[in-house]
Amino acid sequence: MKLFLDTADIKCIHDWITTGLVDGVTTNPSHLAKEGKDPKKVIREICALLPEGEISVEVTEMEPQKMYKQAKEIASLADNILVKIPCHRDYYSIIERLVNEGIRVNVTLVFSLIQSAFMCKLGVAYISPFVGRLDDIDVEGKDLLSEIRSMIDDYMFETQLLAASIRSVRHLHEAIMAGSDAVTVPIDVLEKATVHSLSNEGIAKFTADWATLKIKHFP
Repeated sequence: MKLFLDTADIKCIHDWITTGLVDGVTTNPSHLAKEGKDPKKVIREICALLPEGEISVEVTEMEPQKMYKQAKEIASLADNILVKIPCHRDYYSIIERLVNEGIRVNVTLVFSLIQSAFMCKLGVAYISPFVGRLDDIDVEGKDLLSEIRSMIDDYMFETQLLAASIRSVRHLHEAIMAGSDAVTVPIDVLEKATVHSLSNEGIAKFTADWATLKIKHFP
């Protein structure tokens, strides 16, 4: 399973890279706007921090031909970029064209099995179902992840399943259990996922017990 950071915060990305867990970064227009810097410079810096990683960058143009042109320009910023395009009927032909031209596409805002199957048929690199947003409308996001996993395996599609809109440690757990190829996780959720009270209690007990020996150096 690949772990992507759902952020454009350079400092956070740099800090998490040192853990050895990070396989890439997913950005979106909201993340880039939050940084308040030149988006192109931010994207290039992220790509340079993870030269072997996968960096998703989303289009902002909505008119199909303008989107196509922008997608090409985004892809040219670095070799490790995937272009994020919303899952919408108006963009199917653009997605197919980009895929046929060798541009790796991550289709975002996926909310159904049928949408997922269509995108797999187009040969995109990733589909990103939004778990949290489905939960917002009382639909089990984890169920969709499992359905997509089975569909991809049954039809032997090469498209990978990227669980997105992860809002809690529970969502992360469910994405892993569903067999997602990748999960993109906000920094706050990732921080919470690293903590378990029993781990902390165990460390405290081992430390206290060892201290009773009053050994200054070991081994």
